[in-house]
Amino acid sequence: MALHRTTITNQMDYNRESKEGKPSTDERLDSGVDSLKEEDYQAVAEELWRLQLECQPSQNKQLPACATAEIQEWKTQITEDGDTLLHLAIIHEATDYINMMIELSKNTDFLDVQNDQRQTALHLAVITNQSDVCQRLLAAGCDPTLVDDSGDMPVHIACRHGNLLCFSVLTQFCRPEHLQTMTSACNYQGQNCLHLASVYGFLSLVENLVDLGADVNSKEQRNGRSGLHLAVDQQNLSLVKLLLKKGADPNLLTFGGHTPFHLTHGRADDEIKKELFALTRPDLRELPDSETDDSEDEEDGQWDEEVGYDDIQWNGH
Repeated sequence: MALHRTTITNQMDYNRESKEGKPSTDERLDSGVDSLKEEDYQAVAEELWRLQLECQPSQNKQLPACATAEIQEWKTQITEDGDTLLHLAIIHEATDYINMMIELSKNTDFLDVQNDQRQTALHLAVITNQSDVCQRLLAAGCDPTLVDDSGDMPVHIACRHGNLLCFSVLTQFCRPEHLQTMTSACNYQGQNCLHLASVYGFLSLVENLVDLGADVNSKEQRNGRSGLHLAVDQQNLSLVKLLLKKGADPNLLTFGGHTPFHLTHGRADDEIKKELFALTRPDLRELPDSETDDSEDEEDGQWDEEVGYDDIQWNGH
């Protein structure tokens, strides 16, 4: 069955209209999602129209030889933002064409092409909350450990936004050798998945991460806070109890010498204070002399999201 230009344009218009009023994240905007100009839609449709095949591939049949020339041609199409046709199809949730392009690109580098913000197709699938596309990409051999220009793997994005479905797909369908990297690697803010899930209070993700082998006592690389410190920062009693149940160390010190109990000083939740007081060693209950050290941002639990790094390498990139 051949692809038709009108069909492509109609599907893209439908997908665009169906997303009107849909909340968008910063990543969606940064990716160019919902940002193409009107004239660009026709251009994208024209490019997708070039992907004409004599017959449509299926998972149970080999790709026909007649498709070879067309495959090589559409794989080279790149927008001024570095997006491939697969990126664009995912951004606009054009399911039929996403599935076709993934099918035609199994176990090839095309699946891991990064745009100007170093986002792969898998990053965009998580950002747009398309868990089925995530599963197809992983089954086709994409690399889930590639990072974008913030040092985030797709799994970091899922944890930041509490996307349990995409998280489950990413961790269940990735290759075993990738799982430990995904659950332990820090982004350029020095935070791993457990830190992100803790900051935003996603208890189910925290529990899943620990059950998958994530270190419950891992420290942020900027100031040495653990998930338990972050839970106190957020005054999240349920998360404090969950982390303690999962083996979090109440006597763990930040780089400035603060325990989670120290961070309860001046905070409103007395239940958290009582919970940690009973578990903190007596010699670690008093605030250290360096409690006013400006080298840490522990009092407000905030960090600079705009810190830039232009000379750092992460996972070989």
